[in-house]
Amino acid sequence: MKLPHVDYEAPETVSEAVDLLAEHLDEASVLAGGQSLIPLLALRLAHPAVLIDINGIDELSGVSAADGWVAIGAMTREYVAEESQTVADAVPLLAAALPLIGHEAIRSRGTVGGSLAHADPAAELPAVARALDAEFVVRGPLGERIVPAAEWFEGYLTTSRRPDELLTEVRFPAAGRGTGTSFQEVARRHGDFAIVGLAASLTLSGDLISDARLAFAGISDVPARAAGAEDLLVGERPSAELFDEAARRATDDIDPPADLHGSSDYRKKVAAALVRRGLRAAADNAYERQ
Repeated sequence: MKLPHVDYEAPETVSEAVDLLAEHLDEASVLAGGQSLIPLLALRLAHPAVLIDINGIDELSGVSAADGWVAIGAMTREYVAEESQTVADAVPLLAAALPLIGHEAIRSRGTVGGSLAHADPAAELPAVARALDAEFVVRGPLGERIVPAAEWFEGYLTTSRRPDELLTEVRFPAAGRGTGTSFQEVARRHGDFAIVGLAASLTLSGDLISDARLAFAGISDVPARAAGAEDLLVGERPSAELFDEAARRATDDIDPPADLHGSSDYRKKVAAALVRRGLRAAADNAYERQ
């Protein structure tokens, strides 16, 4: 299907892009990697009057580490982050999730910022950002502001970015000593969106869990933290019995959607299995990193 008629702008700086967004507001869509937007345009599910292509803004790409954080420019291609040694060393949960995104062709064009701005709740990167309490840097006419991940995802394909703002960078906290991670998902085929996904992180101090993070993909309209299970885990020694109870607590109150890929009850059972599997893998990884 051919794309609909749309005006096209290709700013070369962030300031130019912000000016265009401020001018067109809700009638504009930002084109990054295009892996989500172009299909939406072709299917007439998105109807912008103006397409603002930010591929020519070099300052939006790159990976850097400083002061305990890893900053990833919004236009950084997913394959670049996937192959980054900085990401592998400092943000292992992100490194584990990136290869699960679509296929190589998707990751060669798709961008880290584009996925997080699109905010599909079944996607991998939103769950990682939510688990790690990532920070989103946006720039608008009034300057720059930082949005925590807990406030970024507002609903299905909806974020707290304002119409006159551009996502410029995402910051992930660097994993400390004794932190183990795991990203688990169940999908119909490799490259499909997850039926259920789980981003898991455990930090061990000696033999006890000092920090626990669990974030689901695919169970609600936003990536969801399992706060009750996290609270249960902290201060305890890793064990199969503890992880079984964490899986029960993590899934007690969730009500996943049902669709042709699985019922709500099926998704709950998958979610519980992923918690047990993810916690075992994260704990093993944490012991190795002590």
